[in-house]
Amino acid sequence: MGSYLRPRTIEEAVAQLAAGPRILLAGGTDYYPARVGRPLDDDILDITAIPDLTGITDVGDHWRIGALTRWSDLGRADLPPAFDGLKAAARQVGGAQVQNAGTICGNVCNASPAADGMPNLLVLDASVELSAAGSVRTLPVGEFVTGNRATERRADELVTALLIPKVPDGARGSFLKLGTRQYLVISIAMVAVLLVPAADGSVAEARVAVGACSPVAQRLPALEAALRGCVLDAGLADIPDPSHMAPLNPIDDVRATAAYRLDAALTLLRRALREQGGGAA
Repeated sequence: MGSYLRPRTIEEAVAQLAAGPRILLAGGTDYYPARVGRPLDDDILDITAIPDLTGITDVGDHWRIGALTRWSDLGRADLPPAFDGLKAAARQVGGAQVQNAGTICGNVCNASPAADGMPNLLVLDASVELSAAGSVRTLPVGEFVTGNRATERRADELVTALLIPKVPDGARGSFLKLGTRQYLVISIAMVAVLLVPAADGSVAEARVAVGACSPVAQRLPALEAALRGCVLDAGLADIPDPSHMAPLNPIDDVRATAAYRLDAALTLLRRALREQGGGAA
Protein backbone atom coordinates (compact mmCIF):
# COMPACT_ATOMS: atom_id res chain seq x y z
CA MET A 1 0.00 0.00 0.00
CA GLY A 2 1.12 3.53 -0.74
CA SER A 3 1.24 6.30 1.83
CA TYR A 4 -0.93 9.43 1.96
CA LEU A 5 0.20 12.86 3.17
CA ARG A 6 -1.87 16.07 3.32
CA PRO A 7 0.31 19.04 4.27
CA ARG A 8 -1.11 22.37 5.45
CA THR A 9 1.63 24.69 4.17
CA ILE A 10 3.82 25.02 1.08
CA GLU A 11 6.92 24.63 3.27
CA GLU A 12 5.62 21.34 4.65
CA ALA A 13 4.72 20.11 1.16
CA VAL A 14 8.13 20.82 -0.39
CA ALA A 15 9.89 19.26 2.62
CA GLN A 16 7.88 16.09 2.06
CA LEU A 17 8.75 16.11 -1.66
CA ALA A 18 12.43 16.52 -0.78
CA ALA A 19 12.19 13.30 1.22
CA GLY A 20 11.13 11.32 -1.85
CA PRO A 21 8.97 11.51 -5.00
CA ARG A 22 5.20 11.42 -4.69
CA ILE A 23 2.13 11.72 -6.90
CA LEU A 24 0.75 15.23 -6.45
CA LEU A 25 -3.02 15.33 -6.04
CA ALA A 26 -5.12 18.47 -6.48
CA GLY A 27 -8.41 18.14 -8.39
CA GLY A 28 -7.82 14.47 -9.23
CA THR A 29 -9.77 14.68 -12.49
CA ASP A 30 -6.89 13.07 -14.40
CA TYR A 31 -5.51 10.88 -11.62
CA TYR A 32 -8.64 8.92 -10.72
CA PRO A 33 -9.95 8.12 -14.25
CA ALA A 34 -6.50 6.77 -15.17
CA ARG A 35 -6.71 4.28 -12.30
CA VAL A 36 -10.18 2.84 -12.72
CA GLY A 37 -10.04 -0.86 -11.85
CA ARG A 38 -6.61 -0.56 -10.27
CA PRO A 39 -5.67 -0.39 -6.61
CA LEU A 40 -4.75 3.13 -5.44
CA ASP A 41 -1.34 2.17 -4.07
CA ASP A 42 0.68 5.27 -5.04
CA ASP A 43 2.51 7.47 -2.57
CA ILE A 44 0.25 10.54 -2.57
CA LEU A 45 0.88 14.15 -1.60
CA ASP A 46 -2.57 15.77 -1.40
CA ILE A 47 -2.11 19.56 -1.61
CA THR A 48 -5.78 20.51 -1.25
CA ALA A 49 -5.40 21.69 2.38
CA ILE A 50 -2.86 24.44 1.58
CA PRO A 51 -4.73 27.78 1.64
CA ASP A 52 -1.85 29.74 0.08
CA LEU A 53 -2.38 27.85 -3.19
CA THR A 54 -5.91 29.16 -3.80
CA GLY A 55 -7.26 32.15 -5.65
CA ILE A 56 -6.52 34.64 -8.41
CA THR A 57 -4.65 37.73 -7.23
CA ASP A 58 -3.74 41.05 -8.85
CA VAL A 59 -0.06 41.53 -7.94
CA GLY A 60 0.52 44.87 -9.64
CA ASP A 61 2.39 44.05 -12.82
CA HIS A 62 0.99 40.52 -13.11
CA TRP A 63 -1.82 38.17 -12.13
CA ARG A 64 -1.17 35.18 -9.90
CA ILE A 65 -3.32 32.05 -10.33
CA GLY A 66 -2.74 29.73 -7.38
CA ALA A 67 -2.18 26.04 -8.02
CA LEU A 68 -5.52 25.06 -6.45
CA THR A 69 -7.58 27.55 -8.48
CA ARG A 70 -10.33 25.61 -10.20
CA TRP A 71 -11.82 26.14 -13.62
CA SER A 72 -15.08 27.26 -12.03
CA ASP A 73 -13.15 29.83 -9.95
CA LEU A 74 -11.70 31.25 -13.14
CA GLY A 75 -15.11 31.39 -14.79
CA ARG A 76 -16.48 33.53 -11.94
CA ALA A 77 -13.44 35.80 -11.61
CA ASP A 78 -13.55 39.49 -12.55
CA LEU A 79 -10.72 39.64 -15.07
CA PRO A 80 -9.91 41.89 -18.03
CA PRO A 81 -10.92 40.92 -21.60
CA ALA A 82 -7.43 39.51 -22.26
CA PHE A 83 -8.61 36.50 -20.21
CA ASP A 84 -11.75 35.93 -22.29
CA GLY A 85 -10.12 33.04 -24.15
CA LEU A 86 -9.01 31.28 -20.98
CA LYS A 87 -12.45 31.80 -19.45
CA ALA A 88 -14.06 30.35 -22.59
CA ALA A 89 -11.87 27.27 -22.19
CA ALA A 90 -12.92 27.04 -18.53
CA ARG A 91 -16.55 26.69 -19.63
CA GLN A 92 -15.69 23.78 -21.93
CA VAL A 93 -13.39 21.65 -19.74
CA GLY A 94 -15.66 18.71 -19.04
CA GLY A 95 -18.96 19.24 -17.21
CA ALA A 96 -19.74 21.20 -14.07
CA GLN A 97 -18.36 18.46 -11.82
CA VAL A 98 -14.96 18.55 -13.54
CA GLN A 99 -14.89 22.36 -13.59
CA ASN A 100 -15.62 22.42 -9.85
CA ALA A 101 -12.75 20.03 -9.08
CA GLY A 102 -10.14 20.33 -11.83
CA THR A 103 -7.43 22.97 -11.52
CA ILE A 104 -5.85 25.13 -14.20
CA CYS A 105 -2.34 24.27 -12.99
CA GLY A 106 -3.25 20.58 -13.05
CA ASN A 107 -4.25 20.94 -16.70
CA VAL A 108 -0.76 22.29 -17.43
CA CYS A 109 1.06 19.70 -15.31
CA ASN A 110 -0.84 16.83 -16.93
CA ALA A 111 0.76 18.00 -20.20
CA SER A 112 -1.77 16.51 -22.59
CA PRO A 113 -1.34 17.70 -26.19
CA ALA A 114 -5.08 18.51 -26.05
CA ALA A 115 -4.98 20.48 -22.77
CA ASP A 116 -7.52 23.26 -23.32
CA GLY A 117 -5.68 25.72 -21.09
CA MET A 118 -2.36 25.63 -22.91
CA PRO A 119 -3.03 27.72 -26.06
CA ASN A 120 -4.59 30.45 -23.93
CA LEU A 121 -1.72 30.45 -21.44
CA LEU A 122 0.77 30.66 -24.29
CA VAL A 123 -0.86 33.79 -25.73
CA LEU A 124 -1.05 35.27 -22.21
CA ASP A 125 2.75 34.75 -21.86
CA ALA A 126 2.14 32.80 -18.65
CA SER A 127 4.96 31.41 -16.52
CA VAL A 128 4.92 28.49 -14.09
CA GLU A 129 6.15 29.03 -10.55
CA LEU A 130 7.93 26.01 -9.05
CA SER A 131 8.84 25.79 -5.37
CA ALA A 132 11.31 23.43 -3.73
CA ALA A 133 12.92 23.38 -0.30
CA GLY A 134 14.91 26.63 -0.19
CA SER A 135 14.26 27.78 -3.75
CA VAL A 136 11.65 29.16 -6.16
CA ARG A 137 12.04 29.35 -9.92
CA THR A 138 9.81 30.31 -12.84
CA LEU A 139 9.63 28.97 -16.39
CA PRO A 140 7.58 30.19 -19.35
CA VAL A 141 4.72 27.76 -19.82
CA GLY A 142 6.01 26.90 -23.29
CA GLU A 143 9.32 25.77 -21.78
CA PHE A 144 7.73 24.02 -18.81
CA VAL A 145 5.73 21.59 -20.99
CA THR A 146 8.26 19.70 -23.09
CA GLY A 147 6.18 16.96 -24.72
CA ASN A 148 3.25 14.59 -24.42
CA ARG A 149 2.82 14.11 -20.62
CA ALA A 150 6.30 15.59 -20.04
CA THR A 151 7.28 18.70 -18.07
CA GLU A 152 10.36 20.30 -16.52
CA ARG A 153 9.07 19.82 -12.96
CA ARG A 154 11.63 18.05 -10.80
CA ALA A 155 10.49 15.38 -8.36
CA ASP A 156 11.25 17.67 -5.40
CA GLU A 157 9.28 20.62 -6.83
CA LEU A 158 5.70 21.75 -6.37
CA VAL A 159 3.96 23.95 -8.92
CA THR A 160 2.60 26.76 -6.75
CA ALA A 161 1.13 29.21 -9.29
CA LEU A 162 0.78 30.50 -12.81
CA LEU A 163 2.06 34.06 -13.29
CA ILE A 164 0.51 36.13 -16.07
CA PRO A 165 1.94 39.57 -16.92
CA LYS A 166 -0.45 42.47 -17.43
CA VAL A 167 -1.21 43.34 -21.05
CA PRO A 168 -2.08 46.78 -22.47
CA ASP A 169 -5.61 48.11 -22.06
CA GLY A 170 -7.94 46.99 -24.81
CA ALA A 171 -6.30 43.59 -25.33
CA ARG A 172 -8.83 40.83 -25.83
CA GLY A 173 -8.46 37.07 -25.93
CA SER A 174 -10.57 34.43 -27.65
CA PHE A 175 -10.65 30.65 -27.82
CA LEU A 176 -12.28 28.17 -30.18
CA LYS A 177 -12.11 24.39 -30.20
CA LEU A 178 -13.39 21.61 -32.41
CA GLY A 179 -14.46 18.24 -31.08
CA THR A 180 -16.86 15.53 -32.06
CA ARG A 181 -19.47 17.35 -29.96
CA GLN A 182 -19.61 20.73 -28.24
CA TYR A 183 -18.84 19.70 -24.64
CA LEU A 184 -17.30 16.81 -22.69
CA VAL A 185 -14.90 16.02 -25.50
CA ILE A 186 -11.16 15.94 -26.20
CA SER A 187 -10.26 18.58 -28.77
CA ILE A 188 -9.44 17.72 -32.36
CA ALA A 189 -8.01 21.21 -32.80
CA MET A 190 -8.18 24.43 -30.79
CA VAL A 191 -6.92 27.97 -31.18
CA ALA A 192 -6.31 30.94 -28.91
CA VAL A 193 -5.89 34.52 -30.17
CA LEU A 194 -4.96 37.65 -28.25
CA LEU A 195 -4.95 40.99 -30.06
CA VAL A 196 -3.76 44.34 -28.73
CA PRO A 197 -5.29 47.30 -30.61
CA ALA A 198 -3.34 50.39 -31.57
CA ALA A 199 -4.76 53.93 -31.30
CA ASP A 200 -5.20 54.10 -35.08
CA GLY A 201 -7.43 51.01 -35.20
CA SER A 202 -4.73 48.61 -36.34
CA VAL A 203 -3.26 45.56 -34.62
CA ALA A 204 -0.39 46.64 -32.37
CA GLU A 205 0.39 43.11 -31.18
CA ALA A 206 -0.93 39.67 -32.09
CA ARG A 207 -0.45 36.40 -30.27
CA VAL A 208 -1.76 33.17 -31.76
CA ALA A 209 -1.47 29.58 -30.51
CA VAL A 210 -2.82 26.21 -31.62
CA GLY A 211 -3.36 23.12 -29.49
CA ALA A 212 -4.04 19.42 -30.21
CA CYS A 213 -2.01 19.69 -33.43
CA SER A 214 1.45 18.94 -31.97
CA PRO A 215 2.91 17.15 -28.95
CA VAL A 216 2.72 20.55 -27.23
CA ALA A 217 0.66 23.64 -28.08
CA GLN A 218 2.49 26.01 -30.43
CA ARG A 219 2.60 29.74 -31.09
CA LEU A 220 2.51 30.76 -34.77
CA PRO A 221 5.12 33.56 -35.07
CA ALA A 222 4.79 34.05 -38.83
CA LEU A 223 1.06 34.63 -38.55
CA GLU A 224 1.58 36.94 -35.57
CA ALA A 225 4.01 39.01 -37.66
CA ALA A 226 1.58 39.08 -40.60
CA LEU A 227 -1.24 40.40 -38.40
CA ARG A 228 0.73 43.26 -36.85
CA GLY A 229 -0.17 46.58 -38.43
CA CYS A 230 -3.30 45.27 -40.15
CA VAL A 231 -6.63 47.03 -39.71
CA LEU A 232 -8.50 45.44 -36.80
CA ASP A 233 -11.65 44.41 -38.62
CA ALA A 234 -13.24 41.26 -40.00
CA GLY A 235 -10.69 41.29 -42.84
CA LEU A 236 -8.15 39.76 -40.44
CA ALA A 237 -9.78 36.43 -41.27
CA ASP A 238 -8.26 36.59 -44.77
CA ILE A 239 -4.67 36.70 -43.51
CA PRO A 240 -4.00 33.14 -42.21
CA ASP A 241 -2.87 30.68 -44.87
CA PRO A 242 -1.39 27.15 -44.79
CA SER A 243 2.19 28.46 -44.70
CA HIS A 244 1.53 29.95 -41.27
CA MET A 245 0.85 26.48 -39.87
CA ALA A 246 4.45 25.30 -40.34
CA PRO A 247 5.25 24.93 -36.59
CA LEU A 248 2.47 22.36 -36.20
CA ASN A 249 3.00 18.60 -36.36
CA PRO A 250 -0.39 16.88 -36.05
CA ILE A 251 -0.92 13.12 -35.97
CA ASP A 252 -3.50 10.71 -37.32
CA ASP A 253 -5.54 9.13 -34.55
CA VAL A 254 -9.06 7.89 -33.82
CA ARG A 255 -10.41 11.45 -33.62
CA ALA A 256 -9.03 12.88 -36.87
CA THR A 257 -6.33 12.69 -39.52
CA ALA A 258 -3.36 15.03 -39.48
CA ALA A 259 -4.60 16.77 -42.64
CA TYR A 260 -8.04 17.31 -41.14
CA ARG A 261 -6.50 18.77 -37.99
CA LEU A 262 -4.46 21.29 -39.98
CA ASP A 263 -7.48 22.34 -42.03
CA ALA A 264 -9.64 22.58 -38.91
CA ALA A 265 -7.04 24.71 -37.09
CA LEU A 266 -6.80 27.08 -40.06
CA THR A 267 -10.60 27.40 -40.20
CA LEU A 268 -10.80 28.06 -36.45
CA LEU A 269 -8.11 30.73 -36.71
CA ARG A 270 -9.97 32.52 -39.49
CA ARG A 271 -13.18 32.35 -37.48
CA ALA A 272 -11.52 33.65 -34.30
CA LEU A 273 -9.90 36.54 -36.15
CA ARG A 274 -13.20 37.42 -37.86
CA GLU A 275 -14.89 37.51 -34.47
CA GLN A 276 -12.08 39.57 -32.94
CA GLY A 277 -12.38 42.03 -35.83
CA GLY A 278 -16.10 42.45 -35.19
CA GLY A 279 -17.44 40.37 -38.06
CA ALA A 280 -19.90 37.49 -38.04
CA ALA A 281 -18.58 33.99 -37.32
